[in-house]
This record gives sequence, C-alpha cells and structure tokens, in this order.
Amino acid sequence: MNGRVGSLLRDEVAEAFSAHGALARADAQFTPRAVQADLADAVAQALDARSVLVAEAGTGVGKTYAYLVPLLLSGQRALVSTATKSLQDQLFLRDLPRLLKTFQLPLRVALLKGRASYLCPQRLEQARHDATLPDRHTVRLLARVEAWAPTTRTGDLAELPALDERSPLIPLITSSRDNCLGSDCPKLRDCHVMAARREALQADLCVVNHHLFFADLMVRDSGMAELLPTVDAVVFDEAHQLNEAGVQFLGRSLGSAQLLDFARDLLAAGLSQARGLQDWTVLAGRCETAARALRLAAAGPGLNAGRLRWEERAGDTAFTTALQAVGDAGRSAREALLAVAEASPELAKLAERAEGLVALAGGFAKPTTAGFVRWIDLTLHQARLAEAPLDIREALRAEVEGASRAWIFTSATLGEDDSLSWFTRSAGVEDARTLRAGSPFDYARNARLLVPGRFPRPADPGHPAAVSRLAARCAQALGGRTFVLTTTLRALQVIGQALREQLAQADPPLQVLIQGETSKRALLAQFLAAPHAVLVGSHSFWEGIDVPGEALQCVVIDKLPFPPPNDPLVEARCRAIEAEGGNAFADHAIPEAAIALKQGAGRLIRSETDRGLLAVCDSRLVTMGYGRRLLAALPPMGLIDSEADALAWLATLNAPA
Repeated sequence: MNGRVGSLLRDEVAEAFSAHGALARADAQFTPRAVQADLADAVAQALDARSVLVAEAGTGVGKTYAYLVPLLLSGQRALVSTATKSLQDQLFLRDLPRLLKTFQLPLRVALLKGRASYLCPQRLEQARHDATLPDRHTVRLLARVEAWAPTTRTGDLAELPALDERSPLIPLITSSRDNCLGSDCPKLRDCHVMAARREALQADLCVVNHHLFFADLMVRDSGMAELLPTVDAVVFDEAHQLNEAGVQFLGRSLGSAQLLDFARDLLAAGLSQARGLQDWTVLAGRCETAARALRLAAAGPGLNAGRLRWEERAGDTAFTTALQAVGDAGRSAREALLAVAEASPELAKLAERAEGLVALAGGFAKPTTAGFVRWIDLTLHQARLAEAPLDIREALRAEVEGASRAWIFTSATLGEDDSLSWFTRSAGVEDARTLRAGSPFDYARNARLLVPGRFPRPADPGHPAAVSRLAARCAQALGGRTFVLTTTLRALQVIGQALREQLAQADPPLQVLIQGETSKRALLAQFLAAPHAVLVGSHSFWEGIDVPGEALQCVVIDKLPFPPPNDPLVEARCRAIEAEGGNAFADHAIPEAAIALKQGAGRLIRSETDRGLLAVCDSRLVTMGYGRRLLAALPPMGLIDSEADALAWLATLNAPA
C-alpha cells in the first residue's frame, strides 16, 4: 500500500463523509454528522503525522467508519485491535467488506485471533481417540465438530454457533502455546492457526484483539511478532478495555485448571505413545492431587470464591505445602517425560510444560516482583495465582515510542475530563492529542434519569429488595423491555430471584432472564425473542450490548459502580496514587465509577429514535459532592426523583404511536 501525504488524505476523508460523498451514494440511510466528520479528520491527521490520538466517541457518532475510512483511503498498512472477538467478526465480515465495495478498493484484509479460536486438526484427532468427555452433550458436540471440520476453510470456531465459548470441549480441540507441536506437528499443513497468520502477513489491514496483542508482547507467539513491525498504523477500538486486557498478559499465573489440563494431556500422551515405560497414571494423579490441594489451600477454611489478597494466604503452612507439591509433581513428570522425550514431539513438548510449571511454582514461592502486585482468583472449583503490573503504561509506551507509526485509541468511554486522563495516564500516552466527540442523540428529549428519593441506601440490607420492587414496577409498566444491571454477583442473584418471584404474578407474566443460567449470547437471544422479558446481568452486560429500538426502553442500575475497595489490584493502584501525592478516591475510584456508569447507561439509547428511562438506585448520585462529577459523565438526560414521574414517562413510551 502506498500512503497518501499531506492534506490530500484529509480532503478525501472530508469528501467521503459529505452529503454527496461515497458513503451517501452507497447508502440512502447515511446522514452526515459533524462529530463523525471531525473524528475522521482527526484520525486522518494522526495518520499523516504518524502521531498518537486518543478519541472518545459518544454513542451514535459512528466511530467505526470514522477510523476505518481514513485508514482505507490512506493506503497505509494497518492493524485494528478490538476488545472482543464478536467485534472482530463484525469489522471483518460486515464493515470492511461494505467500505471496500463503497470505495472500490482492491485491498486485502485478514482476521487473526488467538489459538483458542481455531480448530486444531491434531488435537481433534486426539480428542476423537483419547479424550474422556464429561457428558453426552459434549459427545454430541464433538460429532458436530467432526462433521464441520472437513468443510471449513478458516477453522474459526465462531462458525459453530452451537459451540458455546464455555464448553469443556474447546480446550480439547484447540491448541495452546504450551501444547502446540509447531513444526513437528504431523498435521502442520492443515493448521488453521498458521494459515490465519500467513493471511495476516499478506494483508493490507488485519483485525486482531487486545488479548492477542498483549499476549504477543509477552511470548511472541501470536503471529504479531512478524506482523506489527510491518504496519504504519495501529488502531485500538474499545480502548477502555486495553489496560485490563494488558495487565492479564504482562504478568504470570499458575492455576489449578492449568495443572489439570497438563495431567489430562500427560496421561493421554503417555498411555498412547509410551505405555509401560513410566507409570503415567501415578504421575498424572500427582498433578491432579496437587491441583486440588492448591485450590483448597488458596480458598482456606471458608472455601471462598472471588479475589483474595496474596497476604491472606502467603505464609500459611498449607499454602506453602501446596505450592511445593505443585513443584514436586512437575519435577516428577518432567523427569519421566525427559526419559522418553525422543519417542515423540508431543512428549518433548509435555516435558517443556512440566518445566514451566516447576518454574511458576518456584516463582510464586519467592517474594513479589518489584512494581507488581499478586492476588488469588477463586471460583467454586478452581484457583489461580496471579502476578501483574499495576497498568500497561511502561509496556505500551515502549511500543508507541519504538517505531514511527500512527497510534489511535478510541472508545465510547475514555475519561470524565477533556484530557481523558483516566485512559492516558494508565496507558502512558499523556502527550497524545485528545478529542471528545459527543453523541449526536437528543437525550434531553428522549431520555429521563431517575434517582429515586426516599430510597434505602446502598449499604442498607433492604436495598436489593427495594431495587427489585422498583425494577418490577418499571418492567410491568413497559411489559418487559428492561435491563437490570448489578454491581456485584451477589446482588445479581438476590435481585434476579426476587424479580422472578414478583413478575411471575404479573399480568401477563414477565420472563426474568438471569446471567449465568446460560451463555451471554443465548441469554441476549432469549431476551430479544421473548415478547415480555427482563434481563438481569452484572459486569459483562454493562457494555458491548446493542439493543436498539423498543426492545429495550428501561435500564435499572442498582448502585454506583465504584471499584471494590478490597480488591488487591485496586488496593495496589490506590497505594501507588497516594505515594505520588494523589488522592485515591478522587483520582481512581471516581473516574473508574464514571467510566462504568457511562458504559451501563450506554445500553439505553442506541439510535436517534430510541427513547427510555435510566434508573440509578443510589441517592449518592445527587446528595454527595462527587455526584456532580458522575452526573456530568452521563448524557444530558432530564433528571427526576419521583417514581410516579418515571412511571408516567414509561407510560408515554408504551402508548401506541
């Protein structure tokens, strides 16, 4: 691709977004928007100057086209990174083909995901012959995968809607950095991961995701080690998720699930390729026992779930013993595998994995790395020890300053001030040009914000019940069409079950869908298909959900989404701010709450004609001094404090046109 220079690109971009430009000619529904044109012009300037741009684009700006059009017209080789695989698919399958056709550009585009997104033919064959599948449903899924495998060109598991991302089958039929045989794989010629990487290297524009980008910074194993140096521009969409995605990969982790996966692969490979040469059953059993002991020791006597401070377990005899057991099990497996490693590439790879487990166990037995924080993630069945930096600033700054290329960061939520400091500080791009492109939607006319008066305080034991009652009355006024967003998983269950009991008695009865009862994708499909439904969600439903039109006209938020103060990562970030002379609450807690609140509120109005009610069941939004900062972060909706006024507003939404 040959890049355009100077103002020529800006002129072409301005023409494209004009009332008579290519976009308007290609789509009769296209409407020129000044905010979109301004954002596209800023992107064009960054591409011309090979500079850094941080741009917040409110709902309805059309930020995807605002960065894609300049990228495509610039002729520069580009990388676009998103937070989710679903947005990757949207860009690659819908947006890019439309724009290439609109501008008649003969450019090559590619889609590159992580290993776990692609079928591994070698692992599929092993699963067919060696794997112990947990239930009949997984057996049926494997049969569907086997039928699909000969027909797919890409091997992308997204082509199989029936295969949920939480399925236990996925790790059995995909490769990881640990178990990939590389050039020794007998099915290398059929490898979908390698094919995707080849296409990415040949493309003019490649679509990746944040996890892939940061995974490559750590291990140079995603294919991007070859790709990134060749591009002229990098765009991060949904950049507000960049810091958390990066932190996951810039540290290290050791989990019970990791040990169990190793034990499973050790047993299968040992019995199939070196039967009788070692006691593989005993060796795998030691790893499984070590995994269970690690989970129990990490959880402690209460068998907790959630995130624990490292200090709560470090030094405990049981925890120290469990870490030693992981190291001992890994060493035993490594010695046995090294003795037979020449028998097959898979056994040699398993020996490397065993060495890695030994190193991780030894590392977590030592003091925390300077500048890093440790914690323990617990679920009902698993434990994961984690160590990570507080943010991505050093790693990302090294990339941004390391080469002359344009870097563009964009999202609907990047800060609460004009300098977008919430994002620029954590990403280490304080010197970037910043731009805030506000939403073109008429919120004052089409939306109301209810902060109910005389409502229990968030810390009051009666608060969840009051939220459920308010949400029930709003949902009944609309006949469903309501999201309830909670700040904790505990509140999710309490409010969800209370709503289910109340709305079962409504006329007509309203279906209540609760996060966790099925996959996020299936839950959203059920909500859209049901004539009268309420969806109760936490965390993952606060963003990335697009339900335009009358299907969703009320969003209820239980309380202000402040970061949990006892979270080890939050605590460490607050200590760092205080050490630099800042105020942890003002400089961290409030900006974090503002970003999350904007994301949740953003579910309500998704088009120019949408109308709805946002209810925030937390009086602190209007009674506390910091509430002004949070209110200012929200779109300019009409503020009401009376439930009667809110129900009257909903009645107008529910009235026939």
